[in-house]
Amino acid sequence: MNAGLNPILWSVALLLAASGCGAQSNGNSVSGKVTVKIIPSNTHPISPYIYGVNLASTIDGLPQGLTLDRAGGNRWTAYNWENNASNAGSDYLYESDTYLSSSSSPAEAVTSWISGDQKRGMATIITFQMQGWVAADVGGPVSVAHAPELSRFKKVVFQKKTISDVPFTLSPPKSEQAVYMDEFIWAVDRKFSKQNIFGKSPSTQPVFAQLDNEPELWNTTHLEVQGANRVAIDTYIAKTIALATALKTQFPDLVIFGPAHYGFYGIYAWNGELNPSPTGNNWFPDKYLPAIKAASEHFGRPLVDVYDFHWYPEATDGAGARVTGLNNATLTDDQVQAIVQSPRSLWDTSYKEKSWITQGLGGPVNILGRLQSRIDSENPGMKLSITEYNTGGANHIAGTIALADNLGVFGAQALFAANLWPLNKGETYMLAGFRAYRDFDGAKHNFGDISVHAVSSNVGNVAAYVSTDSTRPGRVVIVAINRSNAPQETELDGQPLSGTAHLFQMSAASTKKQHTVQPVAAGTQAVSGSSLIVSLPALSVTTIDIY
Repeated sequence: MNAGLNPILWSVALLLAASGCGAQSNGNSVSGKVTVKIIPSNTHPISPYIYGVNLASTIDGLPQGLTLDRAGGNRWTAYNWENNASNAGSDYLYESDTYLSSSSSPAEAVTSWISGDQKRGMATIITFQMQGWVAADVGGPVSVAHAPELSRFKKVVFQKKTISDVPFTLSPPKSEQAVYMDEFIWAVDRKFSKQNIFGKSPSTQPVFAQLDNEPELWNTTHLEVQGANRVAIDTYIAKTIALATALKTQFPDLVIFGPAHYGFYGIYAWNGELNPSPTGNNWFPDKYLPAIKAASEHFGRPLVDVYDFHWYPEATDGAGARVTGLNNATLTDDQVQAIVQSPRSLWDTSYKEKSWITQGLGGPVNILGRLQSRIDSENPGMKLSITEYNTGGANHIAGTIALADNLGVFGAQALFAANLWPLNKGETYMLAGFRAYRDFDGAKHNFGDISVHAVSSNVGNVAAYVSTDSTRPGRVVIVAINRSNAPQETELDGQPLSGTAHLFQMSAASTKKQHTVQPVAAGTQAVSGSSLIVSLPALSVTTIDIY
């Protein structure tokens, strides 16, 4: 996780003035009802892995039914699987220690993480070290006075099999000066050999691989091993191809995530190496995607399956406060709207947030649309993921709304995976957003697994995400979000409906006295035909289960 780029750097890089294109809503009600037009013929599967978190074992009040956990973050870049040592980097004194695990059993920090997730019924993303050096000891802070300081680190080698006939071992000799990534994944698999965790059809929850973490920032977050120079794009791509080849040589069906960008400026300019233009095909993905495609064709199968990035919105309120820092129990209307509107920057070509990003681009962010168009033209078939995100509002209904809206967007935009990163110890309201989709009735009923396209006549006020259930024909589940500060009469039109609509709601009023913020039953109504009218309370999330 990283707080993001100083907007001054963006201004220097682009020298662009802000433009006024795009429309944005202030969240106030408008006369007449909102109509959500549903297109039943326009559907696609929803990936089960969008309901994910980072650090699941550390989260108080973890919602039921979550599907994916990630062992990621700065700590894992210099993790040594042989002795479980890791380095905190700039997060804490560049300290090498036993923070991830004090065990002397190789790879225990990873295998215990996977075991915990298996018990929770969650898939896992684990990190493979690509920067090049991992902690050799647990001796405390590493000096960065003359970085890189490599005397306390071991070199990472991606493929042991190509340089040695020595077989893999679960007990690597301590005298060895290299740590091997193909041996690492082999060792993890041996602990779960009966489950086929890296295979195409695992007998339990799968385990995915991520190629390190936020590489554009290694020269700051891991100054101790990277030094002051940013890793060059060509070097980084070569490392990606080499490590992915090493891993897939051992496990051909392994799902690999990369590059794990820290944020927008990494995607756009690799944190300053590139001099791209807002509308040009000269962003980082425009170098990365064709190179990975060519290498994959040479290898005989995709080397990187999922294009991954982190997303901590740079959107601000009117006073310039970033939404990720707006976590008080009391917020102004302006702050609430900055939070609840922020998910629109993922996809909405009509929405222009207040941020240095839109000033530089001269228009809406639309980051998923921009990335998907590049994937479609430069490496078709690659999926998208956001393995770290947080939109603020941790202790306010605004956080519930934003999280629920993000999850709806992830399903509607066909992301493969997504993982919330907790920024605060207690994020009761934010975590509640998951409960709009997972176990919303306390009886383990979930949002459907097929997304149905829906268009709101006033998305600034009301968003609706529609699903059907492949296991139960005729069942329709809708999550309707009112981000305005007034009730909204909303007509859901176009989807054939039959049976009874069961409503579950979270609003400022319903959650005020709850210790655990969760949906409450809000009545039922008979439905038939293809239209349903509901009244959505101000600042609320309503799950409608129709069967």
